[in-house]
Amino acid sequence: MLPGVAVNVASVPQRSPFRYPGGKTWLVPQVRAWLGSLARRPRRLIEPFAGGGIVGLTAAFEALADSVVLVELDEDVAAVWQTILNGDAQWLAERIVRFELTAESARRELARRRTSTRQRAFRTLLKNRVHHGGIMARGSRMIRRGEAGKGVASRWYPETLKRRILCIDAIREKIEFVEADGMKMIQQRAGDADCVFFIDPPYTASGKKAGRRLYAHFDLDHARLFELAAALRGDFLMTYDNSPGVLELARRHGFDCEPVAMKNAHHAELTELLIGRNLDWARRARA
Repeated sequence: MLPGVAVNVASVPQRSPFRYPGGKTWLVPQVRAWLGSLARRPRRLIEPFAGGGIVGLTAAFEALADSVVLVELDEDVAAVWQTILNGDAQWLAERIVRFELTAESARRELARRRTSTRQRAFRTLLKNRVHHGGIMARGSRMIRRGEAGKGVASRWYPETLKRRILCIDAIREKIEFVEADGMKMIQQRAGDADCVFFIDPPYTASGKKAGRRLYAHFDLDHARLFELAAALRGDFLMTYDNSPGVLELARRHGFDCEPVAMKNAHHAELTELLIGRNLDWARRARA
């Protein structure tokens, strides 16, 4: 079965303030097709491993669900969403455009003790933008040369970040943020037939060690996650490594699988798996 052609992410609206390893901007067309295939617009879309939140943001901006719940366990990432969605978006946007970025100013800022939630949010976005690949896990390093020799400024686009943050602020009544364990959130909302879930755990189930390198919270019981998905009353879409172990978990629970093309940070074409109860919509979209 051919996975199709990788989506050009430049053709997809960039909504998130984060640049994220494993980000799902490339999946947005499939998410639109999935939500559009449902009998009615979902009352609530829950993204239990939100990270950069591109799927939830797309659903909110494009009215693909009545409301969106972003869930994230990482305290630094949570600080960003709390700041944007709880009334401090303007402060954060202005803090970003006023910051005079150099390698030294970035090091000095990141070395400061965290104080308020909004200060933590600024430092999180700064680290996300000046570290290699947007990686914020322990052991990640700042960019040195960067694109065209621009060094730490290679991915620092203050006006763009300001615009994205203020756009999210303008629709914040549609978005709820919860700092919590995504697995627990799935279990708590399992009985709600009006909720749909986009499940994209930032961990690998295929034996690779990327999760440990990329994310602060990399340890996950994958078998348990599949069990929780099987118990959901509402629909769901999962994305995972295309690996024999994942395929076996999906088969065990009677889930449908479909490969989808994507490009990694090095522009190599790979495939991931879409997993759900019925992916006929994905096959029709590709036909």
